[in-house]
Amino acid sequence: MKSFCNYIKSIVLGIWNLLLGMKITMLNFLRPKITEQYPENRGKQVMFERFRGSLTMVHNDKNEHGCTACGICQMNCPNGTIKIVSSMIEDAETGKKKKVLDKYLYDIGTCIFCDMCVSSCPQQAIAWSTEFEHAVFNRSKLVKQLNNEGSTLKVKEKSAPKTEVA
Repeated sequence: MKSFCNYIKSIVLGIWNLLLGMKITMLNFLRPKITEQYPENRGKQVMFERFRGSLTMVHNDKNEHGCTACGICQMNCPNGTIKIVSSMIEDAETGKKKKVLDKYLYDIGTCIFCDMCVSSCPQQAIAWSTEFEHAVFNRSKLVKQLNNEGSTLKVKEKSAPKTEVA
């Protein structure tokens, strides 16, 4: 008798769960549909702030970037999306050799948008933009140079040495 009661109880519980699932399905079926008219509303479409669309190099109004060509982002990239080309130059004032960024190449076709490069950059020289249209006809167009031609390294101004007046 006890197993028969459990059998009836499981049937009633199964029907209840089926009706509960059908209720959710019917509510979604009756809800009004919203269709995005994507190509037409391109100007109105705004992506949310945390969206990882494309890697960009932060430049200030003087066209200076903060990248020191240290290569940490290139080392942390799990699939070789970032390639840094740098050269050594001699500083005229101090005579010391300094690494300078020549090209910062970013292949968006192989990027997995993992954020390891941005989070590991000690200078905060790269950031994510909300650009999301990346369709091209040729894969070579997916490789972008992030540092602008003619952009320079942002040099921190040294404070003048304090002189004591006796």
